[in-house]
Amino acid sequence: MKTRIEENVELNNIYNIKTKNESIKKEYGLTEEIIRNISKEKDEPKWVLDFRLKALKKFYELKDPDWGPDISYLDISKIATYVKPVNGEARTWDDVPKEIKEVFDKLGIPEAEKQNLAGAGAQFDSEVIYHNLEEKLKEQGVIYTNFDKAIKKYPELIKEYFAKAVPISDHKYMALHYALFSGGSFIYIPKNCKLDRPLQSYFRLNAPGAGQFEHTLIIVEEGAHLEFIEGCSAPGYNDLNLHAGCVELFVKKNAFLRFSTIENWSRNMLNLNTKKCFVEENGKIEWIMGSFGSKVSMLYPLSVLNGKGAKCEFTSLSFAGKGQNLDTGLKVIHNAPSTTTIVNTKSISKDGGICTFRSNIVVNKKASKSKLALSCESLMLDSISRSDTIPVNTIYNDDIVFSHEATIGKISDQTIFYLMTRGLDEEEAKALIVQGFAEPIAKAFPIEYAVEMNRLINLELEGTIG
Repeated sequence: MKTRIEENVELNNIYNIKTKNESIKKEYGLTEEIIRNISKEKDEPKWVLDFRLKALKKFYELKDPDWGPDISYLDISKIATYVKPVNGEARTWDDVPKEIKEVFDKLGIPEAEKQNLAGAGAQFDSEVIYHNLEEKLKEQGVIYTNFDKAIKKYPELIKEYFAKAVPISDHKYMALHYALFSGGSFIYIPKNCKLDRPLQSYFRLNAPGAGQFEHTLIIVEEGAHLEFIEGCSAPGYNDLNLHAGCVELFVKKNAFLRFSTIENWSRNMLNLNTKKCFVEENGKIEWIMGSFGSKVSMLYPLSVLNGKGAKCEFTSLSFAGKGQNLDTGLKVIHNAPSTTTIVNTKSISKDGGICTFRSNIVVNKKASKSKLALSCESLMLDSISRSDTIPVNTIYNDDIVFSHEATIGKISDQTIFYLMTRGLDEEEAKALIVQGFAEPIAKAFPIEYAVEMNRLINLELEGTIG
């Protein structure tokens, strides 16, 4: 029988698969010529190329953030900004190239689609290699497709919403994203259409020293309902990898969107992702996030509550181990009356890992009768790790209810001793305490992904993650 450590090493080897595939690599770095080559490769309309070139100019005008983790060592000239598998998008999993399919098979993506999903997409490096949606949903007007395809097939919808939630000037690495965006998903849920099973997109960055810049755009029309799951992973290399994706979400009147993410990037990854959602009257956005892996993460989803009764729920867990600096949190803007924000975040740090939670909450004058409740809990597993909570609250309306609590603590030696007297060894005792701490977050995920999150926690605890 395998020991738990042997099982976890085996599991990490699945996440850490390195695939030898024949790829077309564009030049390293970021120049106008490279941008033009990418646009030509994709056969894009002129307006998209013009947009990319505008973003390129803005990237060189903007400066790195002067707060948070240091990322000044990122040299874009050493990043492969576009890596394309030779084969295009496949119609079925069987048509995916064997060596790439084996990766997604081991990650369980095809099986998850068969058992639990209404549709699935998979991206490998810079391009989507598979996308599928149940026929009955297509007949109802649901759109779920590769974002590059959507630009050509649904140009009016794309022009109406693309870069409207997150503009080029949002920050330096947003401009970089818009210069280089490739792959991602476009989802459109028509009025009053309620999906009974989730859609999932999985992003795999396989190439060493490469960047991934997928763009996800989701529109949930009035009265519609969608649960979307985003998975991310990458094998470990000595080269620095970069992820600078973007998510733009639009939740209309009385609509609902649950956006769940489990990020399991490798320890050589800079994760500079940007996510933003506009919510209209009585609409609701639920963010459920698990952040693992990566050398540095800077991720702060923004919800803009524009309609009366709009709601935001944010649930997250971050786990930072040796050499990791996970700087995460959220932003919410209350622009209408009777809006609601509920936040429940937890972080775990060990072996000198750093977890920082940042929140930026703005309640404007029109947002009377609004309710906000924020809870942040941090657990440090040793004396060399670090955890910080940095809330910023800007309130322009007195007629609201606002509560914010934050706790930071260490594992109690007495608790560990008690569990050891009940037959557990020290590592098992720590694992049980951590699993209990994380359990409320895990419960928010669908069962299959809650299991995956618990596995990732075990990998982190035993130092077997890559």
